Amino acid sequence: MGKSQNIRVGLIGAGPRGTSVLERLLANWAATETEARSLHIDVVDPYPAGPGHVWQPEQSRLYLMNTQSFYPTLIPEDEQLAPPLAGGSFEQWRAEKRASGGKGLSPEERAELAILASHDFPSRALYGRYLRSTLEELLERVPAGVEIAFHRCHAVAARPLPGGAADGLPGGPPGGGFDVELDNGGRLTVDSLVLSLGHLESRLNPEQRSFREAAGELGLLYFPPAAPADVDWALVPDKETVLVRGMGLNFFDVMGQLTEGRGGQFVAAGDGLPGKLKYLPSGREPKIFAASRRGTPYRAKAGLDGYYPKSVRLRYLTEGAIERFAAAGIQPGFDHDLWPLLHRDALWAYYSTLVVSEPVAVPEATEFLAALEDLLQPHAHATGRWENQVAELVANHVAASRRLDLLGLAAPLAARSFASRKELDAAVVDYLDDDARRSALGEADPVKMAIGALHTGRAILKSAVADGGITDESWVGELRGWFESFVEGLASGPPAVRAEQLAALARAGVASFVGPDPRFNVDRGRGVFRAVSAWVHDDAGEAKTLIEAMSPANRVGASVSPFLRQLLADGLVRPKVMMSAEGMPVQTSGLDVEAHPYRLVGANGSVTPGMYALGLQLSSAQWGTAIAAEARPSDGRAYRSGQRTLRDADEIARDMLGLPLQK
Repeated sequence: MGKSQNIRVGLIGAGPRGTSVLERLLANWAATETEARSLHIDVVDPYPAGPGHVWQPEQSRLYLMNTQSFYPTLIPEDEQLAPPLAGGSFEQWRAEKRASGGKGLSPEERAELAILASHDFPSRALYGRYLRSTLEELLERVPAGVEIAFHRCHAVAARPLPGGAADGLPGGPPGGGFDVELDNGGRLTVDSLVLSLGHLESRLNPEQRSFREAAGELGLLYFPPAAPADVDWALVPDKETVLVRGMGLNFFDVMGQLTEGRGGQFVAAGDGLPGKLKYLPSGREPKIFAASRRGTPYRAKAGLDGYYPKSVRLRYLTEGAIERFAAAGIQPGFDHDLWPLLHRDALWAYYSTLVVSEPVAVPEATEFLAALEDLLQPHAHATGRWENQVAELVANHVAASRRLDLLGLAAPLAARSFASRKELDAAVVDYLDDDARRSALGEADPVKMAIGALHTGRAILKSAVADGGITDESWVGELRGWFESFVEGLASGPPAVRAEQLAALARAGVASFVGPDPRFNVDRGRGVFRAVSAWVHDDAGEAKTLIEAMSPANRVGASVSPFLRQLLADGLVRPKVMMSAEGMPVQTSGLDVEAHPYRLVGANGSVTPGMYALGLQLSSAQWGTAIAAEARPSDGRAYRSGQRTLRDADEIARDMLGLPLQK
């Protein structure tokens, strides 16, 4: 080992990311000759280690994961890494617990486990129980020479030890060394420190602050962005109207708490249509006015046996294509180089599915597909030329009602106006019913397979764009500027049952919709919040309660965390700044880091020795940092990006232990 005989490391944050580093520290220590050496690990988090803040096992079971049981894992499955001491994927844990009759679980956990299949979406509470169980198994196998101390409190400051490398002076521990101050008055001395902070509370934007102030002055209720499990939903009055802003994943958590959480029930509609639900109200439900920029919620996930459609095989945006850019010394741009390839894959996925599922829509299918395949070859790189040629081919061969408008999939109400809210609600219900029907068709539906190609492409993009893989201008203005929200609205949606439930609520009169591009304000004369859409020619939605159905912004520059603010103020870390296409500096959402491993960069542009980051605060070096690590699929392709976060944890652990990084 390259470090001293006695190593002390600190983990700030003990959710899945921090627990991954802990697991990798133990695995690498056990795999290395460590006689006459010791390792002390301080783990700091006010929430229980393993589940951390987001995955608390005691939270409502109405909160569902956005991935199926077969997907997530805390434990790496990479033969190049030190072998794990304990644990496995969530799916392995689920199967083991079912085989044992749920030994050690609560009655609620056993009840959920009894009906939870591999393709089902578990509750966040049950996933939290898996995280806790996995950590407990690890702690039963702590190797000799290792001591772990858990501190159920907040870290409020970390300062370099005088004379250490991080203090800018010679000498000191090899990692730099830090004095960590805790909010319970305690202090820790560590050689190195990992920031796995997860979701942090952020400052409200000016509009949100004005709503909060108006609520206080007028006696209204305003719920700012928050993790749904942190909100006391009992404060929302029964039967009154509420405005809910945002129709992404948090919206469905709010919806569940205000309906099923108040005693309502969803049952089969009984009209013979599969998947159609009817809502039986309890009488306590508020009337929900839902609003989002698109006017509709995210599209629901397709019913698949795997995370990616088996019938979708990327032809154009491949790992080989990315390697060819690198071999040619090209740093690709998203719009110019990467999107045209993924766009081709989405078109091929759609039309190759359409000719099978609806042959009447493409009478000359063989001729059409051959011509399409030829036009999609990326030999002509001018974007407009190939797109125009494909559009002409489609116009000549495909029924007008079955032609793909890819960008239009994310804006189903675009260019439509509505004479009344009743007309709007009917249109949204039609959209929800159609979307749920397509999800049920799974790989037989061409729309869901076009989305499946975009979703699969994200696995390639995550590796392609990481660590400066695309230009700053492309990251700011293209990948994050338009594509991220576009693809999330299509491919990061809820389980299909949520679309079915929302449609049922609308039919029951419990939910209604504001319309596209809503504008919110406070009517002080009437003492209400108002929401209006220019595309709906009806009265504005009004309510004394406004709920922001979104999580706090994960922007390090806007964080109210005392710990992170101290690190920023002292210059130990800094936000990543990128240059826009106009040459303007843009502060991004994450911290500035140097890879690999991810070491934090200070205000003076130099690396802060011994300080690392993992997780959401890497959002300026990696794309898609919020999702869990992907377990190795039983069949189908395993993409390198799937367990990227676990390899990152391994690199950090090995660097802290003074071990060489794996190649």
